[in-house]
Amino acid sequence: MAKKSAGLLMYRTQNHHLEVLLVHSGGPYWANRRWQAWTIPKGEIAPGEDTFAAAKREFFEETGQAPTGNFRPLQPVRQAGGKLVFAWAFEGNFNPATLHSNTFVLEWPPHSGVLKEFPEVDQAAWFELEEAKKRIIKAQGQFLDELVQVLGQVPLS
Repeated sequence: MAKKSAGLLMYRTQNHHLEVLLVHSGGPYWANRRWQAWTIPKGEIAPGEDTFAAAKREFFEETGQAPTGNFRPLQPVRQAGGKLVFAWAFEGNFNPATLHSNTFVLEWPPHSGVLKEFPEVDQAAWFELEEAKKRIIKAQGQFLDELVQVLGQVPLS
């Protein structure tokens, strides 16, 4: 059975341009990847956990900010590895300088016996849609396309 994740796509309008908040996965495997390596803040759904509750929990765990606002459901996407990702879009603002992510422990280098702690997310940034589409994990690009459709048009502040 494929893994399931849930997350939130925060968006805002700056200088009449729609921007989305993306995060970069922490740890050694993602360290030097920049293209198709960013994601919405998301994570696995715990057994028995409500999908939307998992999305809000993961956003907080990966950014340090509790999400609030009007949440709009997006169509789930299946990533290349088979993982099914559920998402909701909401308007908000986040200062990437305040990023505070939870951490995980990994044996690094492999087979060394040395355990190291890494942040789940090592960067957060706002991107205009064109740039975001280059950086986001390929399948999640569908969330960006749907966001534009859901909003009906690029919102103006």
